[in-house]
Amino acid sequence: MLLPKGGVSWKSAKARLPPTRPVLRLLTKTRFLLLLALLGIVSLLWGSITKSAKEMQNHLCFGPAKPPILMTANERSEWSAHQQTPVLFNHHEALEINASTIRRVDLNPIRATKKAVANEERILILTPLRDAAQYLPKHFDLLTELTYPHELIDLAFLVGDSTDDTLSLLATELERIQKRTDKFAFRSALVVEKSFGVTLDQNTVEDRHGFAAQGPRRKAMGRARNYLLSAALKPEHSWVYWRDVDIVDSPGKIIEDFIAHDKDVLVPNIWFHRYENGRDIEGRFDYNSWVESEQGLALAASLERDVVLAEGYKEYKTGRKYLAKMGDWRKDKDEEIELDGIGGVNILVKADVHRSGVNFPCYAFENQAETEGFGKMAKRAGFQVVGLPNYIVWHIDTDEKSGNNG
Repeated sequence: MLLPKGGVSWKSAKARLPPTRPVLRLLTKTRFLLLLALLGIVSLLWGSITKSAKEMQNHLCFGPAKPPILMTANERSEWSAHQQTPVLFNHHEALEINASTIRRVDLNPIRATKKAVANEERILILTPLRDAAQYLPKHFDLLTELTYPHELIDLAFLVGDSTDDTLSLLATELERIQKRTDKFAFRSALVVEKSFGVTLDQNTVEDRHGFAAQGPRRKAMGRARNYLLSAALKPEHSWVYWRDVDIVDSPGKIIEDFIAHDKDVLVPNIWFHRYENGRDIEGRFDYNSWVESEQGLALAASLERDVVLAEGYKEYKTGRKYLAKMGDWRKDKDEEIELDGIGGVNILVKADVHRSGVNFPCYAFENQAETEGFGKMAKRAGFQVVGLPNYIVWHIDTDEKSGNNG
């Protein structure tokens, strides 16, 4: 570029600029302004359309390039083979709760199945006690012989209205078992103390099993069982095994044997040994497990609602079929029979039966109380109640007097 002689001055530079007035005139012309406005609108619309199309492509449009009705079978197969439409339903981020006073219990995974050992299903063994000191050593000997894994078993006892050394001997036996370093110790043990003010004179066998004592006695026993159940049942329990303290013999694998039947409520047959003149007399003990009869239903319908029927007494003839009079320990131990009432010496219950509200009525429920009322209630709730006539659990010989079928 050639510069003028003497360099560049303001006057020379100004002389080279276009005249101001023509430029202003051009900029203020209506056509020019309309052109600028039109260009701006086109630019904005183009940017908006491009952005919307991109968003629709990224988030909403996952379909093929042509309507499905116009696609050939090969085109439809090719498209669906590699493309799945993502679906997001009401997505929320996880909510974290850190309050120490809030506890979550999920009962959904708690099941009672035939594969209880493999599934590590927890069992709660419940035993109500009253004046039972003399039976406790044998009771714990039999407990330690159970083959179901002891680390999956929780023990619970209710001691009430006792006048002997039941509580202290119970504590001693529990300490002896739980201090063992082998596999005989159980997962946990709970002792519940609750007296109900029972003043019935039951110091003799006749007192306990006499007809007059049955109504009040069964109601009191039902209340004790319910208190024990409510205190001991935990969310992690799949099964509840009721086991009386005065059993003298039972198979070590009794829990596994019962679970294999996969029934809601199951009881064995209860007999006893009596030795006379060097001979073993196999006696039938528990007449509270029975099949209802038309005669029994008619009798119940004729009684006041608060009257509790007691089985095995001449005062009430029910015509029911007793589990105790059936069966033979030499025959098939897995034979089953549907029952309506059950005894309480040995009961295996799926824990969900109790959680559903089926307990031991301490009042007359269909003219039955305690375990017999429990059987009736379970049937009313739609659960299956089953007895094993040939599976025998041996009870102590109570040497009962006349008036009782035993």
